[in-house]
Amino acid sequence: MIPVNINPIIFRLGSFQLTYYALNFLLGFVVSLIVLLQAIKNKKIKITKEQAYDLIILLLIGIVVGARLFHIIFWNLIYFKANPIEIFYIWQGGLSLHGGILGAFIVGIIFTRKNKIDFWKLADILVLPAIFMLALGRIANFINVEILGKVTLLPWCVQFVGIEGCRHPIQLYAAAGRFALFFLLLAISRKKNQKPGFIFWLFITLMGIGRFFLDFLRIDTHYLGLNAGQWLSIAMFIIGSFALIKYYKRDLKSLLHKVL
Repeated sequence: MIPVNINPIIFRLGSFQLTYYALNFLLGFVVSLIVLLQAIKNKKIKITKEQAYDLIILLLIGIVVGARLFHIIFWNLIYFKANPIEIFYIWQGGLSLHGGILGAFIVGIIFTRKNKIDFWKLADILVLPAIFMLALGRIANFINVEILGKVTLLPWCVQFVGIEGCRHPIQLYAAAGRFALFFLLLAISRKKNQKPGFIFWLFITLMGIGRFFLDFLRIDTHYLGLNAGQWLSIAMFIIGSFALIKYYKRDLKSLLHKVL
């Protein structure tokens, strides 16, 4: 058993406080901007620096709105109906992976079509800092004592202060899986002559698989035997697999040939 009692607040200055959750979120978008600017410098995508700054801000809005809406609708609708003001308390956590991805996708599609930018090249570039941010986000969830795992007798179970039972540290399981996915996609992205969008759809497919199975260890409300995250992850897997098989057969065969 591993006791856990980490202060989620890094420091306070008057009424201002910086949390690990907020720091991770801001860091993710700063890194994404740096990666995008570097891609522009290396001529990997045709987009101006001004457009890059605008895009990152719009993505921030799209991700927050989408992630928060999905969290409210699929996880805590009854609670937020009774406490509507807390809809805006995003610093306390409560952002859905699936909603964030959908929000980013919609913003990206609209922005790239309006500015005549290759969406799939952009998606392949930004998906890497995104998955890294998502991995750090799960560590922030662990610090915030969010997304509790089931009670277990395994020696590495964690005992959160004020929470009954020693539990699976599923937040750390997820973080480890996402870091592994980051390095896998990074290695694949360095291969030449891949069709734009291949890295993005691999991300969607593999994230769907990982989230589906990991959620069996999660305490959550179930619908027909699965929780909301698992149903949405099934959708991710189906959509991602369809896109890979229909549009990226050559890249997929090449990858499978190297792996197998």
